[in-house]
Formats: sequence, C-alpha cells, structure tokens
Amino acid sequence: MDAEALRLSFTLAALTTAALLVLGLPVAAWLAVSRWRWKPLVEAVVALPLVLPPTVLGFYLLVAMGPMSPFGRAWIAAFGRPLAFSFEGLLLASVIYSLPFAVQPFAAALSAVDPRLVEASHTLGVSRLATFFRVSLPIAAPGVVAGSVLTFAHALGEFGVVLMVGGNIPGETRTLSIAIFDSVEQLDYATASRTALFLLAVSFTVLVVTYALRRRPVLG
Repeated sequence: MDAEALRLSFTLAALTTAALLVLGLPVAAWLAVSRWRWKPLVEAVVALPLVLPPTVLGFYLLVAMGPMSPFGRAWIAAFGRPLAFSFEGLLLASVIYSLPFAVQPFAAALSAVDPRLVEASHTLGVSRLATFFRVSLPIAAPGVVAGSVLTFAHALGEFGVVLMVGGNIPGETRTLSIAIFDSVEQLDYATASRTALFLLAVSFTVLVVTYALRRRPVLG
C-alpha cells in the first residue's frame, strides 16, 4: 500500500470532517427549525452532491478554482500559487462534495430533539447559542457522530472529484482511490487488491458504527 497516499487520504478526510463540523452544524441547526418558504431550495442545494455526477461537480469546481476565474485569480494573488491541483483545492472540493453526508444526519438528529426542552431552556433565560450547546447538541450527539463518521469515510474514498480537481500529484493530491486506479492501470492487481480491501474494511466498519449509533434512543 502507498504509505504517502494513505497519509494524505487520512489527512484529507480528517480536515474535511473537522471543516464540516464547523460549517455543517449551523446549517443543520437552521434546517432543523426553519419554516422559511424557500427552505426546500436550500435543502436541494445541500443535497445536490448526492445526485450530481462527481465529474460534473469536479469540472465546475475546477473552472471556479482556475486562474481565469475571479476566485482563482484572488487565490493566486493572496498565496502565490494556483488553487487547482493543490491540496488546498482538494480540501475545498472534498468539503463541498461531502456536505450532504454531514448536514443531513446532523439536521435529522437535531430535528428529533424535543422542542419542549429547548423552550424550557429559553424560558429560564438561556440564550439560543447556549441552549444549542447545552441542550440540543448533547441530545443529538449520536446523530452528529454518525454524520461525522460517514463524512470521514466518504472523504477517504473519494475518486471522481479528487481526480478532476487534484489530478495525480504524489504527496500533494494522490489519494488511496487514485493509487488503486494507478495500480490497476499498471496491472498490479495485488497492490490494488490490498488497498481496496483496506477501504472495504473501513467502509464496513463505518456502516456498523453508524447503524449502532442510530439504534441509540434520543433523550427527550
């Protein structure tokens, strides 16, 4: 197994999960309680990576990160290097592609929190933010952990978006899924089999953990 690709994949998955905990929880909290008439539009945008072909999403992200786009030019001006075909670009693409795998379980868990507990906290003068961290989040913790585990596993095994946005640069954008593809192209089926078996074991473990967490009763 390619040790450098393994390290890069785990780093990418960990950073993607951390980013979506920070970015996804506020979005999920809003989706769980909002009654805005255009809420389905936001839900569709969040869920879009689930149905959009990875190559299509990767293409648009590549165009958006390219040196001809305003965002791409601004990045080059600020950091002196292109965003496309870099680890930073890979991380941004991974966060966008994994968004529904985090937000949807988060929102489902937060929606299951008994609103009477939230209202009681507000009645006692506790702020909305404090109520979220003291009441809603602890109760929804199993769903949040399940979403985080799914996000990690999904980011670990990404291929289409990774290949489109990051290419195949050893030590920079070459992940385990790309390493499997390379091994198959070189007819090195033994190495491809070992790497694929590792990802299969991780995926199976993730599903076991996720379903075990879903069986836990929600307090309220």
